[in-house]
Amino acid sequence: RYAKRMHRRTLIAGIGAPAAHGPAMAEPATIDIRDFGAVPDGKTLATAAIQKAVDAAGPGARVVVPAGRFVTGPIQHKGDMEFRIDGTLLASTNRADYADPKRGLLHAVGAIRLTLSGKGMIDGQSAEFMQRYDTADEWFIPKSFRPRLVVLEDCSQLVVRDLLLRRAPSWTLHLLGCRRVLVERIRIDNDPEVPNCDGIDPDHCQDVVIRHCRIRCGDDAIVVKTTRGGEKYGASRNIHVHDCVLETQDSGVKIGTETVQDIHDILFERCTITTSCRGLGIQLRDEGNVYNITFRDIRLTARYFSRPWWGRGEAISFTAIPRTPTTKLGRLHHITVENVTCRAENSVRLEGSPSSRAHDIVLRNVSVTLKRWTKYAGGVFDNRPTTAVAPLEAHDTPGIHIRHCDGVRLEQCRVAWGASPPAGVSHAIEAIDTTTLEMVD
Repeated sequence: RYAKRMHRRTLIAGIGAPAAHGPAMAEPATIDIRDFGAVPDGKTLATAAIQKAVDAAGPGARVVVPAGRFVTGPIQHKGDMEFRIDGTLLASTNRADYADPKRGLLHAVGAIRLTLSGKGMIDGQSAEFMQRYDTADEWFIPKSFRPRLVVLEDCSQLVVRDLLLRRAPSWTLHLLGCRRVLVERIRIDNDPEVPNCDGIDPDHCQDVVIRHCRIRCGDDAIVVKTTRGGEKYGASRNIHVHDCVLETQDSGVKIGTETVQDIHDILFERCTITTSCRGLGIQLRDEGNVYNITFRDIRLTARYFSRPWWGRGEAISFTAIPRTPTTKLGRLHHITVENVTCRAENSVRLEGSPSSRAHDIVLRNVSVTLKRWTKYAGGVFDNRPTTAVAPLEAHDTPGIHIRHCDGVRLEQCRVAWGASPPAGVSHAIEAIDTTTLEMVD
């Protein structure tokens, strides 16, 4: 009943989100940012000119960034308009051009019927915001300041489509407290060795569709959150992610770790995760509840990377672990994984806590092949972020590991070992402190 209810709701969201400007509108007025003084030379700061163009746009207008390279600091957007990028917006690398470091290069608060579109590019120039490359840990060390690329807060009837978002220094597309959102056909191409450059982060959002996107990034590719400070926007719910191709050094699709309010009615389907540190992830660490989540028709690869990256090659990792010893942890329950094929260096992991047991989890037609092909040390489960238990837990490598759970059902699941199985490979299925475990062939 959970999956059917979610599917109906996601269809409603998908129908409602694309109609950003309503049917049968007249041809919108077009405003060229060059008419307000923007110079496409890749050197001259164009922030003021672009902002003037946006401010001058009337209802239903289209502001166009034409061919060329325009350097800019943060631009504040409003509703009832389209911002179309056909050229390139280059993030200014001058700290002085960013009055509010919390806002993105493109940002909006409270906008209704805003569309960001075009065949062009937003280039965050991430290398300019890095101090150095750490060869031992194989990642970049950031400077003290690095902007997010796009931050849209409290927006509704929002569309983001077709754009290339490249080299984000931090989160790429952060949706905070947004409703009726469509993100489609965007490409994200970040440096995979830049930390925290998430792909798409729906955070306290409702009625969101993310589809036909291609994402390459260092941190989580698509991650649903409820971060502290955004409680006024409510739960994250009714989010449908489908037909995306993802490449990351962290989680492919994930919920958490920020879970201060509920996250529910989420569907991830028909996605390919070409590489990740953790394929499918749920990390409940706070007081919110996570439930009615479905992952289906997904192919994934999960492998070890260098030590700083979260995730230790787990094919699937669903964990409810308190962030601190005093955290009042929410509940993880009613989770379904079906028709998922995994090639991984570490286990499928289903885990609650003694104080917050996970329950009602179904794995249906899940196939896992365990093998090793990277140079990094294995034999560990990643519990981070937490101070309540060991952040990194030495552990052998079972096919499916279940702990502190009730009501787990495995239907037509398969575990196989490749020609080079992981060191410490152990049981096909391992259950600890678990009740009502059903296995159906």
